[in-house]
Amino acid sequence: MTYIHLLQDYQLEGAAMEYRVRIMGILNVTPDSFSDGGRWTGEATCEARIDQLLADGADIIDVGGESTRPFAEPVSAEEEMDRVIPAIRKIRQRSAIPISIDTTKATVARAAIDAGANMINDISALRHDAAMIEVACSFDGPVVIMHMQGTPCTMQVNPRYEDVVGEINTFLAGRIEWLEREGIERSRIIVDPGIGFGKTLDHNLTILRNIPSFKQHGCEVLIGHSRKSFLGQLLDILPAERDGATALISALCARQGVDFLRVHDVRSTRQAIRLLHALA
Repeated sequence: MTYIHLLQDYQLEGAAMEYRVRIMGILNVTPDSFSDGGRWTGEATCEARIDQLLADGADIIDVGGESTRPFAEPVSAEEEMDRVIPAIRKIRQRSAIPISIDTTKATVARAAIDAGANMINDISALRHDAAMIEVACSFDGPVVIMHMQGTPCTMQVNPRYEDVVGEINTFLAGRIEWLEREGIERSRIIVDPGIGFGKTLDHNLTILRNIPSFKQHGCEVLIGHSRKSFLGQLLDILPAERDGATALISALCARQGVDFLRVHDVRSTRQAIRLLHALA
């Protein structure tokens, strides 16, 4: 499936597409993710999760095999592949839906693409593994680059910015220029300002108030805010109770022109965007 197919031809019926928003459903096959770690690691539960995401109208499924929650410890490429490749094959057996591989490792990305994935979602913006650029150049799918201050092990240890939006945009501009020099067309690049990755509550709110600023690069924008800790700080609720707040922010992001929303609960986000469309 080419990049054009991914962004244009594969579109499920639903109100989200009225806003040109693609809903990326999260499939974490990890034992320790902050919200749903361990829930989808068994064969039957993984299949049930895939079926749920498809039924709820996900436009993309994002498969991750390594937790990136604050203070998470890294896992080996072999262990990560053992988690994600069977899940990707299960999705592909069921559907032609676009699949994103959430990884910073080139070997994992390569194996995922060979198994049927057609999009790379790299929270390190291709900085973690020097070989990732070779994988990105070897296929024609989208590449998501995210801003993160520090690493998952260190990112929430007193993050500081003079101008959080400006500094994120400077970082993204630099990575986009590098990717273009390496042969990745700007039209393939999706930028993610990195909600919760080396940001305080105030930083996250400032990002969400300034979504249009991230469109200046001529790239599509992805926001991954689902169930994150800033919602718990604001509302004093547990991760499992944050889908309503996530859906509200999803609708606000869609109204500001976000192109991709990465969420755990696809159904509530799609409903929120449908309500937004009706009110608009």
